Amino acid sequence: MADTEAGTTVREYRTEELAEAAGISVRTLRFYRERRLLPPPRREGRIAWYDDHHLARLRTITALLERGHTLGGIAELTAAFENGRDVGQLGELLGIGWSEETPVRLTPEALADYFEGEVTPENLAASLELGYVATDGDEIVHVSRRLLDVSSALVREGVPLAAVLETGRRVREHADALAALFAGLITEHLNNGDEEDAEAVTRLRPLAKSVVEAELSMAMDRLLATASAGARSEAPGSPQEAQTPAP
Repeated sequence: MADTEAGTTVREYRTEELAEAAGISVRTLRFYRERRLLPPPRREGRIAWYDDHHLARLRTITALLERGHTLGGIAELTAAFENGRDVGQLGELLGIGWSEETPVRLTPEALADYFEGEVTPENLAASLELGYVATDGDEIVHVSRRLLDVSSALVREGVPLAAVLETGRRVREHADALAALFAGLITEHLNNGDEEDAEAVTRLRPLAKSVVEAELSMAMDRLLATASAGARSEAPGSPQEAQTPAP
């Protein structure tokens, strides 16, 4: 155990203890250290001390490997964020480029507070794969304040985080298709050249967002109206039931 500046006690592990807690061999742990997949441990003489951040990183690596990621790809992502990136660079590394969304920096403890009991290695790996989060030193960066707040609200309502992430994956597929549809509309009918068409798509993107928001709102209205009508027709004593002749 080690004491922090705030006076709290931090759990620390020797090499063998960390490997056992992570479910890997000591040889694998040392291999990960050589590949720079783990930050350096605290040294006390010849003894290496690791903490819960190292354990969380090892569990995330395991979950990513199980999802088909290579050690090379994981090492590249880890090295990029540990070198420290600004908001623009984070977006580029996560494959989103510049974004209107506001990134949020969180400690692992703060992230756990958002999703009590749901921050598992599997969910963290899925979030990394989707590009929702990334590690930056000891911090975690979520690429969108709005998505973070919505996800947290759904989990508080009782929806499992794994289901929220899977729905997010499906929503992204539709969102990508809608973005391509809108961009195709602009480039097909303006046809002013790649640079000017790109500027037009950027300038007119608020219109696309308004259309999607309005259509989604009306779709929810139709869905709720249909569900409400179905519930009324199935209720005992409903007009439809009263008109049904007896056999």
